[in-house]
Amino acid sequence: MQNILLISLGAIAGANLRYFVAQLVSRLIPSNFPYGTLVINFSASFILGLFLIWTGERVIVDPRWRLLIAVGFCGGYSTYSSFAFETFALMEQGRWMLFASNIILMNVLCLMGVALGAAAARSI
Repeated sequence: MQNILLISLGAIAGANLRYFVAQLVSRLIPSNFPYGTLVINFSASFILGLFLIWTGERVIVDPRWRLLIAVGFCGGYSTYSSFAFETFALMEQGRWMLFASNIILMNVLCLMGVALGAAAARSI
């Protein structure tokens, strides 16, 4: 039961931050391109890479922290389903360059986010 509570608390924080970041990005960068989802998924990838490498290689932590941060927070914060829907919508609208750009940018930047997070953790 404690594990479910930890995951739930992380997910609540992550989902609320996702909403806040999406709103902020949409105000800062009004666009037909889903920059909010891109920023969210990139930062979630960075956080996950940083956290998992840091706690796996640098410090000893209680395994429950992984449930709270990696499963709960990052799971609630990142949003693959929004990426999939927004990409589908761009395709349906015939916005082929935005469609392709979203697929390429999301995958490349999220992989870079994990790599940068891992590098940051290893430099601590």
